[in-house]
Amino acid sequence: MKKHLVVLSGAGISAESGLKTFRDEGGLWEQHRVEEVATPEAWLANPELANRFYNLRRSQLAEVWPNAAHLSLKALESNFAVSIITQNVDDLHERAGSSHVLHLHGELRKVRSTGDPSHITDIGYRELSLEEQCPKGHPLRPHIVWFGEAVPMLERAITIARAADILLVVGTSLNVYPAAGLIHEAPVDTPIYLIDPAPEMLRYNGGRLKVINEKATTGLPMVAQMLS
Repeated sequence: MKKHLVVLSGAGISAESGLKTFRDEGGLWEQHRVEEVATPEAWLANPELANRFYNLRRSQLAEVWPNAAHLSLKALESNFAVSIITQNVDDLHERAGSSHVLHLHGELRKVRSTGDPSHITDIGYRELSLEEQCPKGHPLRPHIVWFGEAVPMLERAITIARAADILLVVGTSLNVYPAAGLIHEAPVDTPIYLIDPAPEMLRYNGGRLKVINEKATTGLPMVAQMLS
């Protein structure tokens, strides 16, 4: 039976494909503060601005491609049962071919009903119009977990983390909760590999943390070789 490799991935892995992160330019994302585009209040206050923001994100996503880090995670499936828990809303893991990807913070390509949360639709990379509605007549919104909202996939992520034989953290400093707490859910004897050029997680070291001071595209092939 293959060992279960659980991967916690964050914005750093996608940044190497050309996608910007919230930490770019002093916490601004395309010149917008988080409070303007990534909260329920922002959607209610100015849906035109927030919707335009995500339409642009979707358009940009269509122009980038999985990088060597994404492809390395797919390759690891040859020797491991790989589960990816990502904080990213892009589809680069899927486009690289990874089989099991859980999105904690939603998915940029998808929209959902404001009145029926179970109605979720994949619209690809096209723009969403504010006039679009679900079959029940409710307006659609981006399928994104905004700041201040519950994280519906968290319990599933916890279950996955608790079943890890090996834990790999890449592209995230794990400073944002509740995602940051997942590292504590892994069994106490599970080895942890951290790929980060400037790691902030050394406080988690209990003798089982192996730090690879590299960016994702360099560090992931290194870890793959260590595990082979």
